[in-house]
Amino acid sequence: MYDAKGRAPRDRVIEQHIPLVKKLAYQLKARLPANVEVDDLIQAGTIGLLDAMSRYEATQNAQFETYAVQRIRGAMLDELRSQDWLPRSVRQNMRQIEAALGELQQELLRAPSEAEIAARLQLSLEDYQQKLNDGAGHQLVYFDDFKSAGDDGHDHFLDRHCQDSSHDPLQLLLQDGFREALIEAIDALPEREKLLMGLYYEQELNLKEIGAVLGVTESRVSQLHSQAVARLRNHLRRQEWTGAV
Repeated sequence: MYDAKGRAPRDRVIEQHIPLVKKLAYQLKARLPANVEVDDLIQAGTIGLLDAMSRYEATQNAQFETYAVQRIRGAMLDELRSQDWLPRSVRQNMRQIEAALGELQQELLRAPSEAEIAARLQLSLEDYQQKLNDGAGHQLVYFDDFKSAGDDGHDHFLDRHCQDSSHDPLQLLLQDGFREALIEAIDALPEREKLLMGLYYEQELNLKEIGAVLGVTESRVSQLHSQAVARLRNHLRRQEWTGAV
């Protein structure tokens, strides 16, 4: 049966719930790196909505919208997982950098310099900066961070905080406590890196434009960004973030 506008019931349900898809997409986008496109999240969420429509049974205890939210979120998380393209070797290098940052931070009681990090890793400054260049695209949060601790020998520090979110990474990212912890971590960055992160994530300048502001090359901006993300991840791990600041 069609309505007065010639729409099938399926089309009416989609039209009714598209605002929900967009709301969830923009909420998630606000907590993700600038390279994540909200349109991709909306498209993935729409697929999740269609999946919910095909699977939902009116006899289920959950209301359709509650059920649909779960499917929409799951589809968006799958989309983010598909964009996690950084090679494993590069991710391992960045973990080593994070570990060195953590050790030095505890010893020096301040943010270590690039030269100090390179020395701890037994690398020349040039080789260390090349690893930062290779790590372009390093993200604050990976799906690997939500694996059970010890699955691959690494400390998945965010996994410990999924308990209150029913093991839902999206719920963790949307928590106000996580946002506040991240703001605190950004505030602890060296001034240059703090400015860079503000220009990149708040002002949405590209690397070339940020380079013009800072008076450095685009490649140098990429290095500083990778290092800043490593500092943020280390800060969250070091503070043993528990969802409450």
